[in-house]
Amino acid sequence: MHTKNLITSVEVIHEDDDITVINKPPQFLSIPDRYNASIPNLYTFLCNRLGKVYIVHRLDRDTSGIICFAKTEQAHRHLSQQFGQHKVRKIYHAIVEGILPEPVAEIDLPIAEISSKRGVMQVNYQNGKPSETKYRIIEQFKNYAYVEVMPLTGRTHQIRVHFQAIGHPLAVDPLYGNAQGFFLSSVKRHYHLKRQEEERPMIDRLTLHAFSLEFVHPGTEKTVQYTAPLPKDMSAMLKQLHNCNRF
Repeated sequence: MHTKNLITSVEVIHEDDDITVINKPPQFLSIPDRYNASIPNLYTFLCNRLGKVYIVHRLDRDTSGIICFAKTEQAHRHLSQQFGQHKVRKIYHAIVEGILPEPVAEIDLPIAEISSKRGVMQVNYQNGKPSETKYRIIEQFKNYAYVEVMPLTGRTHQIRVHFQAIGHPLAVDPLYGNAQGFFLSSVKRHYHLKRQEEERPMIDRLTLHAFSLEFVHPGTEKTVQYTAPLPKDMSAMLKQLHNCNRF
């Protein structure tokens, strides 16, 4: 996606004197890349638009959905404390591979970075930090499951690593899964391409969406919740699973 298209696809869910809540499009970094600051990212975009903002948390580049930035130092301290103490209620929607063994379950597996691969995580019983993820199945298909996920801790790549560890990685996750993209031909019978036509993936980014955030507002001290609807690419994939992959 071109930079201009990325910027125009940024949706402001809520904004006041203390915070700004954004529906992050996929392929948009949350914060500047450590090696190339010119790559489009929300932090720079918001600083150019609002002046100084403060990073509270982040989403992976290919994850869409709700992300919050603070607009004052006081709000930043308030929110950072809530995130640090795991008091923020985060809900994600994901499409994962396979038939999950239970409709509702909790994954409790410690996570640590792979020493030889910077930024890549794994379950590590000796050196890993405690990590907990709850999930419930929204809809089970023949080969995929649409799930609601609630990470109780905030480890790097936690949802991706936990679902990989139980044998059900995200439907699209080049790092922790096998798929480079979701292709209609993988679920639709008698799918045929025209001669010399190459099939393109319906979705070629992480099948993970940050659906909602619930926290205590740093200005009003009241509990607030912000949500972002499922983006078009994941909705389109679910539609095809409804049509072609139901039991």
